[in-house]
Amino acid sequence: MPRPELRFEAIGVPWAIETAEPLPATTVAAIHERIARFDRDYSRFRADSLVSRITREPGRWRLPDDAGPLLDLYRLLYDATDGAMNPLVGQRLEELGYDRDYTLRARAGAATRIPSWEEAISWDGSHLTTLTPVVLDIGAAGKGYLIDLVADLLRECGVDDYLIDASGDLLHRGPDTVRVGLEHPWDPTMAIGVYELSNGALCASAPGRRAWSDGLHHILDATSGEPTRTVAATWVRADSALEADALATALFFASEARLSEVVPEFEYARMMPDGRVGRSERFNGELFL
Repeated sequence: MPRPELRFEAIGVPWAIETAEPLPATTVAAIHERIARFDRDYSRFRADSLVSRITREPGRWRLPDDAGPLLDLYRLLYDATDGAMNPLVGQRLEELGYDRDYTLRARAGAATRIPSWEEAISWDGSHLTTLTPVVLDIGAAGKGYLIDLVADLLRECGVDDYLIDASGDLLHRGPDTVRVGLEHPWDPTMAIGVYELSNGALCASAPGRRAWSDGLHHILDATSGEPTRTVAATWVRADSALEADALATALFFASEARLSEVVPEFEYARMMPDGRVGRSERFNGELFL
């Protein structure tokens, strides 16, 4: 018998939360409010968000209490990728067409250099100080972290058996195992393999998920300011969705060995542009290629 499922749209993507029992109306309302609060804080697509205020008014900002794990992991992965994964890519993404109006058309002649962490921001665990004008973009890890925050809320409401699916990024808790198809990056009707997910997160990243004209997409190498073309897709299993989502992007720029210094326990598969697929030794799944 199918399990109860809550479906809705949030932060621009479809969500589904599957549970053993239907969620009470109070819990559903709390989920929507938690997501709305996260969006008000971190969306660069909203003029009224905290991120947009930071863009307009450089200075010292007290960030929400939930910002610590997100910014701390970004800083570690910034170092592990030699600056390629950087939350300061927002202005460059806007120049390339991934802006508030979703123009999806690059501005002629625009090529702002993405500043380094050290020259542009300072983070002390509670306050972010912007040293130069910046447009923050947490897209490489934000959705995963929001999944974790929703999961925290479910646990607070006494729900401990669930599967959260935010447009293919998953977090599972419960006694059963979930078989997950690994979507082919060039053909969403095909899978390159199947992963057996149990009590953990599985997140994927691929340029085709948000791509537009002339080969432009949302995964930027901050050291060059251009969309990366070295990897076709990644899949990461980690304990938290924040880690899985962030590492799925970081694997476009760094080796498993380098990233294991930041998150010691994770599994991955990585597909290259020529179709070759590599995976970690303990990857709990089957690859068809």
